[in-house]
Amino acid sequence: MPPSASQAKDPDAPVALITGAARRLGASIAATLHHSQIRTVVHYRHSEADALALVASLNRLRPDSARAIAADLTVNGEIEPLVEAAQSCWGRLDILVNNASSFYPTPLDTLDEASFDELVGTNLKAPLFLSQAAAPFLRAHQGSIVNLIDIHARRPLRGYLVYGAAKAGLEMLTRSLARELAPDIRVNGIAPGSILWQETGVPDTLKRQILKRTPLGRLGTPDDIARAVLFLARDAPYVTGAILPVDGGRSIGW
Repeated sequence: MPPSASQAKDPDAPVALITGAARRLGASIAATLHHSQIRTVVHYRHSEADALALVASLNRLRPDSARAIAADLTVNGEIEPLVEAAQSCWGRLDILVNNASSFYPTPLDTLDEASFDELVGTNLKAPLFLSQAAAPFLRAHQGSIVNLIDIHARRPLRGYLVYGAAKAGLEMLTRSLARELAPDIRVNGIAPGSILWQETGVPDTLKRQILKRTPLGRLGTPDDIARAVLFLARDAPYVTGAILPVDGGRSIGW
């Protein structure tokens, strides 16, 4: 049944900004939050066609309930305007999901400063300054921040020196922000395990090794992450500073 006009334009419906939300995990998070009557702002950098298609599909379900905004989170000066634009869509901002992330290997013998700057920029610097810019808006509605971290923030992944260090920093940033922004804003993190294989391809032997180390014996799904985000963002009012592993149990055995 299509939503009524009052449902579609409810001024009290919460608003979420999800970074890197055009594809993969981010798109699943956006869809899940939207399904739960949360208006969604889909941030993207390069994936304009995917972002616009996602927003169009969400607006067909509930008119004027999703917007797309482009920004390069590694460029100084683009973060604050992104947050301000997200807030101006419907005059409020209740949830920030820091999902955008660069992920690629940086072996020590080939590491360069450009790779360092990008990996730290997307995985640590951007979440910090997005949180800073969003804090006044989130505080007005007792909002929350959810950071997408990684199980490899605690267990190094060979060849991914900078990515692992940046995600470890994001884990500490999550706890630190939870202290800094309490009691008005809750800040939590999710540490995904193997959810989607890399698009560049993963050897079958490595896939079997990873699944063998996962107690539940299977790959996770984007929906597993999205539902965890919804729980922390909306349904856990007495939880802050927590890092929730969503990894099929891999972090308990390794």
